[in-house]
Amino acid sequence: MATDKVTSLEVAALAGVSQSAVSRVFTPGSSVSKKTADKVLAAAAQLGYRPNVLARAMKSGKSRIIGLVVAYLENYFYPEVVERLSVELQKVGYHVLIFLAPVSSDNVDKVVREIMDYQVDGIVLASVSVSSDLAARCQSTGIPVVLFNRGHADPNLCSVTSDNFAGGKALADYLCSLGHQRIAYIAGFSGATTQIDREAGFRAGLAEAGHDLFARAEGNFDYRAAQSAARELFATSRRPDAVFVANDHMAFAVMDVLRFELGLKIPEDVSVVGFDDVPPAAWPAYNLTTFRQRVDLMVSETVSMLTNWIAAKEPETAHVVLGGELIIRGSTRRYGDAR
Repeated sequence: MATDKVTSLEVAALAGVSQSAVSRVFTPGSSVSKKTADKVLAAAAQLGYRPNVLARAMKSGKSRIIGLVVAYLENYFYPEVVERLSVELQKVGYHVLIFLAPVSSDNVDKVVREIMDYQVDGIVLASVSVSSDLAARCQSTGIPVVLFNRGHADPNLCSVTSDNFAGGKALADYLCSLGHQRIAYIAGFSGATTQIDREAGFRAGLAEAGHDLFARAEGNFDYRAAQSAARELFATSRRPDAVFVANDHMAFAVMDVLRFELGLKIPEDVSVVGFDDVPPAAWPAYNLTTFRQRVDLMVSETVSMLTNWIAAKEPETAHVVLGGELIIRGSTRRYGDAR
């Protein structure tokens, strides 16, 4: 029998149950006995039946789809985020529609408007942000928007971030405790709250230890830009003896330039630290000291925030800030130790 002609009524007749029972079997989270589910699934398999998700969405007003907007996919942090978010949302009965977007708010706004045309139940913005006007529009239509790894001053937006200020300060405290004197910083995208907070925390930690920032360059969260920043800071006679790079993705670029272009040894000539703790940070090739973001907790909080908002009659925005962990590896050493 052709699959496009099979109806839930036919499945119900073959299984010997009601049409509503068939609907419950194919509705995530619905209550149905194992015996009934087994009969319905067996009948559906025999007939080649698949539920029409779009038709059900039109009838119920719920698409069971979450739109996920992401940039920086070359950064190992975000493919992991996409995978975990997709898995966890599927566990609670949602599907993920992924959109790629440049980081500028104008381009992101265009993508979000397109997502809204799909009548999604919620939107997650990973590494990007939208304008306040569009955030208000989403709220007026009942679509929750959660920023992942980004903060925002707009009260219409929920957010889940790590404590980036505390992470930056922890890295400064650690480098200062090692006795480093010429400590530099390579910044990320200037408009990102992650960049702003990490640098603020780092500078605060240096100040508490009686240090000024020795040098600064911008890497814009981009591999090639980070390479250029490393050349700018280290191709001089008076170079830094330690550097905090605003995320691991850029830190790998910096380490590659230091080793393979400038002939410097890590950590003998310079200590390098990053932020995120993506999988390659633990690889022997990098062995990077970094500040770990708790991706598992960030994903869990995001899913909980979305589902609570969708279910609530009078939802409220929330801003969750999660602690991280300093991970010490071989890219750092005490300043002045024998080489």
